[in-house]
Amino acid sequence: MADRVRHQLFLPRGLSDRLETLAARPGASKSAVLVDALTAWLNRGGASELEDRFGLRLDRFSMGQGRLERSDHILQESIAVLARYLLAVLPPLAENDHAGRELAARRFEAFVNQVGKQVAAGRHTLGAESASASDSGE
Repeated sequence: MADRVRHQLFLPRGLSDRLETLAARPGASKSAVLVDALTAWLNRGGASELEDRFGLRLDRFSMGQGRLERSDHILQESIAVLARYLLAVLPPLAENDHAGRELAARRFEAFVNQVGKQVAAGRHTLGAESASASDSGE
């Protein structure tokens, strides 16, 4: 009891009746009900403070995440459309065309290496082309 402070409250009749009903349950008391209710109310206020403090940042983060997802979807669709187009217009290699298959394997390896270099260096091919086009006045 030493760590508790006594308060005298005035409650509206309806609220007082509801408190009496809750306190009448086995193992409950008016003090326990009021402590729980006040704690919950104050905790919601703390959550509101967190929302006020971080809500705008989280909203910005969510919008940025949405833009990234949209860009990722555009890239995936672009690659899929390009692959479908190339598969439709290029004739398949003959089974015995070993030179053609070797050339295709080397080209694919060069492609993978170039992508790896661009990603490792943090460069963007499309960004570089659009920047150089705007620099040259095109």
